[in-house]
Formats: sequence, structure tokens, C-alpha cells
Amino acid sequence: MFQNDFVWGVASSAYQIEGTDKEDGRGDCVWDAFTREGRVYGNQNADVACDHIHRYKEDIALMRHLGVKAYRFSLSWARILPEGTGKVNEKAIAMYRDMILEMKKNGITPFVTLFHWEYPLALQEKGGWLNADSVEWFAEYARVVAEKFSDLAEYFFTLNEPQCFVGLGHLSGVHAPGLMLEPKEVFQIAHNALKAHGRAVQELRKHAKQPIKIGYAPTCGVAYPYTESPEDIEAARKIYFGFDQPISNWTWNVAWFNDPVFLGKYPEEGLKKYAEYLPEITDEDMELIHQPLDFMGQNIYNGYWVRAGKNGEPEYVDRPEGFPKTATNWPVTPECLYWGVRFLYERYQMPIYITENGMACHDQVSADGRVHDSNRIDFLDKYLSCLQRAADEGIGIAGYFLWTFLDNFEWDKGYNERFGLVYVDYATQKRIVKDSAFWYQKVMETNGRILSVNQMKKEILHMTPVFKQMIWGGEKLGSEWNYTVPGEKTGECWGVAAHPNGDCVIQGGSFGGKTLSQMWTEQPQMFGNVDSKVFPLLIKIIDAEQDLSIQVHPNDAYAEVNENGSLGKTECWYILDAPEGASLVIGHNAQDKDELVAMVREGKWSEFIREVPVKKGDFIQIDPGTVHAIKGGLQILETQQNSDITYRVYDYDRLSDGKPRELHIEKSIDVITVPAKSAEDSVKHVGEVEPNKMNLLISCDYYQVWKLDVAGKAEINQDYPFLIMSVIEGDGIIDGQFIKKGDHFIIPNGYGKVELQGNMQLICSTVS
Repeated sequence: MFQNDFVWGVASSAYQIEGTDKEDGRGDCVWDAFTREGRVYGNQNADVACDHIHRYKEDIALMRHLGVKAYRFSLSWARILPEGTGKVNEKAIAMYRDMILEMKKNGITPFVTLFHWEYPLALQEKGGWLNADSVEWFAEYARVVAEKFSDLAEYFFTLNEPQCFVGLGHLSGVHAPGLMLEPKEVFQIAHNALKAHGRAVQELRKHAKQPIKIGYAPTCGVAYPYTESPEDIEAARKIYFGFDQPISNWTWNVAWFNDPVFLGKYPEEGLKKYAEYLPEITDEDMELIHQPLDFMGQNIYNGYWVRAGKNGEPEYVDRPEGFPKTATNWPVTPECLYWGVRFLYERYQMPIYITENGMACHDQVSADGRVHDSNRIDFLDKYLSCLQRAADEGIGIAGYFLWTFLDNFEWDKGYNERFGLVYVDYATQKRIVKDSAFWYQKVMETNGRILSVNQMKKEILHMTPVFKQMIWGGEKLGSEWNYTVPGEKTGECWGVAAHPNGDCVIQGGSFGGKTLSQMWTEQPQMFGNVDSKVFPLLIKIIDAEQDLSIQVHPNDAYAEVNENGSLGKTECWYILDAPEGASLVIGHNAQDKDELVAMVREGKWSEFIREVPVKKGDFIQIDPGTVHAIKGGLQILETQQNSDITYRVYDYDRLSDGKPRELHIEKSIDVITVPAKSAEDSVKHVGEVEPNKMNLLISCDYYQVWKLDVAGKAEINQDYPFLIMSVIEGDGIIDGQFIKKGDHFIIPNGYGKVELQGNMQLICSTVS
């Protein structure tokens, strides 16, 4: 969980929510002109937006009801100073003071942003940020803010996302003021904006009426490593702070907009690469820009993979087809919230506030009148879980402001994108609290305890089987089970295994790519914290084209002493298919130990071996000490202890690579149980079982095994340490996921209700 003083909040900006009023005295900003030119989606404008200037009391009360304790909002420069400098609009001062007082009355700490792109049009007409006087224009505005609001507010940010208002506003022209200037002019604008930041810090501190804290809130996509190898991490760090951008898109840079502010110098790589475009940069400029700050803000939404290439240099990694995206087509990359703050903190050593993070969804009001935005909840859960990882590792994360509280005017996209926790019906200005707002309320109330990173994963683990080619193996695992087998004589499919000789890999999901043995070690709570050094069970499908050797397994005590501390082996078989007149070797005919020894040593196999008839659907429990063998033509699902200790008694004198296979006569004699269990007690004829119910086949010291036949819909409760399921016939759906014959998966501890539907048969097992 996050530290006790962690700041949880929401964020907004003035132009996106406030709206206008003919009597409010506000001056035009560049966005007003931009919208009048028809350069916004659907020719939309922010004349009304969320009508926040008339509804802020209700909106702030709504924040209180939803548990919001901190609110990052911006003041409108053009509302406070309609001409950008000079006369102050006292109506704006009164409104913002009342707004801040309303926040404090509702227990909400104000975090004030001076500039979130609401540049006064009157100043733009004088050259805007390109004019050298823009530095002092912004300083004058900062002085007014300090004089009018620093008695009420303690936290201030100077500039929001200079990468955007510099680059999108003046290089690509996508945002207001919509200019497409030459790179040299854009570098001058960036330099002026950074100097303006420095002067604003000076004026805020000089005129503050109480001790205040000041920060700065840039942005940028995050380069994060494709793997967590040292080489990939270093490659991502190099790109994140490097200058790989083309000159046509140079403003999307982290170091250029951060190093001067926090380190007091422009990065050398950038100075060299952009030398021909740079304005005069003096020592006095750098001293001005490098004002002491109290914290760093950072707006982070997404990132991109980077890895170390074969030549050691960084290379970009393409996202796979179908990679998740938001409604804005931004990639969903929660890892960026860990790596972004980690890299920033390592470089700048400043407390970090995530000043914006969130997503746009295709939100709509459902038939019940609610807005069910589960995608946003999932997005935020993943991102905040990654942020907590950073906090847990000691990275100085001070707080998190979710973007945004209300659906609003999303700049050039107008009202086409909804980022809010609260739905706004723009025609009626009705507010509807989305599901995500109630979820975020719980996150704030619990300081992050409800995040999935702090919960046991309730995620079905689908296995990638491991295959074994055997001298006796057949071809049915490929032809009838549709597995991709390694070749001829594939005798075994290890469907659920965490054994040194075969370790299944998890397919997809949060743990995709991990082995089952890794999961057992790293996520013990998913398996009920069972006390065992290794995953205790192993599930196999066996296709025997020929007879297997006659064998026997030791118990745990014998294996401990004689097999280097290994487990013994108890197993059971469910007959998946059998030819007419099939049989198995189960038990033997010796009546006492002496007769056993004589039969084995003298090779009286026809007298010793006991065959028992079996058919499809039979079930056999094989305790340690039981002589047994699978006969050719059988297909079997085997549930066993996670051990491969087997003593071969007899192998029909077969040769492998021209030599007889090793036998274990003495150890076999040691462990064979005499007399054997009766034939009648060895085989259970299961027959038809009650559908849609767990039908117990065996419960012994090591495992429990059931047969589950799903016909239509079934519901079970997973309250075991874990539950292994293998589909042996048919197909269907489990909790929304398609499953079919040959699939093996584990339902973790605490999963609760499991819903299945279809027509299929499953064998299920767990530890006792």
C-alpha cells in the first residue's frame, strides 16, 4: 500500500470545464480564437463546457461525497488578467477565492496550476511565447496569483505540459494557437516558457502570504524496457532521456524540458543535435530557469517498449496485433507508471506527483441510468498497481491526481472523448457518477489496499503442456487430441506439471510466460499457501500404443532414504479410452514375500503378473507398492504426486537403442506390497455420473479427484487450496473463456464461484 501521507486527488483545467458568462469579465484566450476558426472536432467550443463557473459548489460537494481529498485545478490567465497584463478582473478573483474556500470547506486541499494552456489572446497578438516580453508577462500573472490566493492555497504548479503547448501549439499546429513555425522559433518559445517558469517561481515566493510549495508539471510518453534485463533497462533509460525524435517532432522530449529546471543545464546531447536551431542561452538564463522547487509533477498516460539490440544499441519493439487501446487509441501500458517515475526519480531526485493519468472510454448511460465503465476501472487498477511497485521500492511518490473528475472539453477533440469519473450530459449539464468513481473512492479510502496488486490474483492459469516421446508411445495425442506434438511415439502429455523434467508455462494473462514452478514459489497464496517445497501434483494424459513396463513406486519414506530426498509416488488413472477386451496390470499373484522373491528372481512373469479387465470410464487408485502397467491401446488421464520415481520390474525383454532397459529388481522387491489388494477392490467402474456436480472418485492422503460432467450450465464453488481441471471430452465456456478437449488449467485459491456451460467432461483434482 502507499504511505500514510500519500495524496490522492483528481485534476482538471479551467478552459476545459469552466465555460463563460457575458458578465464574468473574462478575456479571450487562444483557444477561443482556435474554436471560432472551426479547428476543433465538430466545430465545437468551450463556451459552456461543464458550466463549472456556475456549478462549482455542487461539483466540489460531489468530490467530497466521493472521498476526494486533493484537487489540482488551473486558474485562467485570461480570466484573471483579460488583457494578459495590467487590469485585474476582480470578479475572477472573487470566484476563484470562493472556489478555493469551497474546497477547503469540503476537506479538499487545493493544488493550483498557473498555466494550463489558457494563453490570453491579447498577448498572443503581441507575439505570444515568441515575444521575449512573455517572460515578464507570466511573472506579472504569477505575482497576482501569489497576492490573491497564496493565503488560501499552499501548493502551486507553474506550467502544465510545455511539450504540448509548445509543440502542438507552435510546431504541428494541432492545438491553439495553431501555428506551424520553424524549429528555430519553436526552440525560442520553449526557452522563453522555461524562463517564464523561473520568473513565476520567483514571484510566487516573493509575494506569498504564507510558506508555499512549488512544482512544475511536464509530460511525455515513457520508454520502458521490453524485459527487465539490465541491458534493456539501460536501453529504455537512454531513449527516455535521449534525443531520438526527428526535428519535426522534437518537443516530445523529457530531458530538454526537465534538465534545465531540475539540473540547471540543457542536456549536452540536445545542445549538439539542435545547435543550428538554438537561441542564445546565457548563464543568467540557466540560473533563472533553475529555481529551487519542492516537487516535480509528471503527466503520464502511456509508453513504448525499448530493448537492447544485437549491437547493444537501443531499438524499439512493435506492439503485437490487438494490443489494448483506450477510446483515444492510446495504448494501455501500465508499466509506464512504474518505469517513468523510477527513471525520473533516479535522475532528478525530487518528490513526484503524478499530476495526470487516466483514460478515455466509450462511456454511455445504460438502461439502469448508470455508467458502467469497467474498462476504466481495470485501466486504473493496472496503472496504480504499477505505481505502487515504485512506491514500495522507495521511489519518492508523493501523490496521484486522476485525470479527470468531470467529462469535459478535450481540446481539439471537443466533446468526442470522455476521461471523467463523472459523466456529463452536455445538453442538460446533468452529472452521473460512473462506477469508476465509486471504485476510486475505495482506493483512496484504503490507501490503495483494494488494488489488485494487494489482492490475491483471481485468475485462471491456463497451462501449456509438455510432451514426452516414449518407446511405447502412439500418435493419438496429435490425431485425436489435436495437440502439436514433437513427433512420432509421443506417449505423454504433461498437462499440469512443475517438475524438473517438465515445467508447464502459463498461457497469457497476468502471469503469461511464467512456469508453474515459478508461480508456486512467487505466488504461494494462489495455491492456498500449501506447505510443500514443490507443486505437489502432476497431471498426465498417456497414449500407450504398446504395453508399458511392469513397474512399482516407493512411498515417501523409502524414497526419502533411497532417492536423495525425493517424494514417493501415489497415482490414479481414469481410463479415457480402451479397446474391446482391454486389461491393465494391477497387483500380482504372490501370496507372501518369499513367493514374490522367487517369482521375480526366476522370471515367472506369467504367474506373477495379474491382469484386470477395464473399459472406458474406469478409475484405478495405485498406492505405493502396487505392481502396475498400462497395456497397449489405452488412453489414460493420470493424477499423481509430483515425482517421477519409478522402479521397473519387467520390460518384456524389449531393447532401447539395442540394449535392454534398466530394471530395478532389488528396490522393487523392497517396496512391493504383499499380498496385493484384490482385483475387485482395484478398479472402480464409474459409469455415468450426476451431471453438473463434482462427483468424488478418490480421496487419499495426497489428493482428491472428481469427475464433472457439464450438461448445459453448471456452477461450483472453488474453496480448495487450488483446483486443477482437465477437459477430457467436448467443449464449453468457463467464466467467459472458451475451453475444449485437451485443455488443462488451475483455478486458484479464493476464486469463489466458477460458472461453466457447454457439453463437456472434466477431471478435477486438488491436494488433500
